[in-house]
Amino acid sequence: MSARLRKAALPYLLLLPGLGWLLLFFAVPLVIMFLESLKTGTIDTGFTLTWEFSNYTDALSDYREQFLRSFEYAGLATLIALLIGYPLAYVIAFRGGRYRNALLLLVIVPFFVTYLIRTLSWETILSDSGLVVNTLQTIGIVADDGRLLDTTVSVVAGITYNYLPFMVLPLYANLERIDGRMLEAGYDLYGRRRDVFLRVTLPLSMPGVVAGTLLTFIPAAGDFINAELLGTPRQFMIGNVIQSRYLEVADYPTAAALSFLLMAFMLIIVLIWARIAGTEALLGTEGERR
Repeated sequence: MSARLRKAALPYLLLLPGLGWLLLFFAVPLVIMFLESLKTGTIDTGFTLTWEFSNYTDALSDYREQFLRSFEYAGLATLIALLIGYPLAYVIAFRGGRYRNALLLLVIVPFFVTYLIRTLSWETILSDSGLVVNTLQTIGIVADDGRLLDTTVSVVAGITYNYLPFMVLPLYANLERIDGRMLEAGYDLYGRRRDVFLRVTLPLSMPGVVAGTLLTFIPAAGDFINAELLGTPRQFMIGNVIQSRYLEVADYPTAAALSFLLMAFMLIIVLIWARIAGTEALLGTEGERR
């Protein structure tokens, strides 16, 4: 093989380990799960591949409420995370100074604790005899016999807390890359801080908003731990149904069909969001182009 051919083949050879990993641990299991979704039978009699596409329509009609609830909770959690995360990322990027790394560490520190422990801690925080509920009862926001645990509020709060770093980090990374000269020019043109933020900072930070929104919404919609621990069956999301179908009922075809439906809905949402925000913002290249 000539030197020119070896040089041309080198990039493809470097891609082989990654492609092999994706093929073995993503593509193959995906095909197996798709075939599983088209089977009929029970755990006792065994499952047979009968190309039962009605598994998808049946699963969608039977668990439509859980699908809608999942997207509702994920949307609320994403919106709250954006409202909390943007000011936090802004302060760290532009006002953090020498404490910037320490503040970023505080954002990441929750990841040092397992997801399950973090969620269980919210059971204590939102317990009926806890400080939060007692304080809200004192100021009249929660009734004397009211509670936060096992409600929609607790589930959305848990999801928001667990996925907040996924919103903050892309926002910070994008805000931190904004050229200070652009802001100085904005002050020369518009003068007021509010106008500079609305006309310069916010548009330039949109790739971070888009990335943070997707990174928060997508895993939040498939979450089931928060609804399991902080809610009741009235708050169960589609992830709870899939988990139950797989591990408790052993209805593998329905569980696989629900998983593929969830992936399909996520893909549609990403495509719509890309259409609205633009592919440059979705890929994080808008700021670089400007």
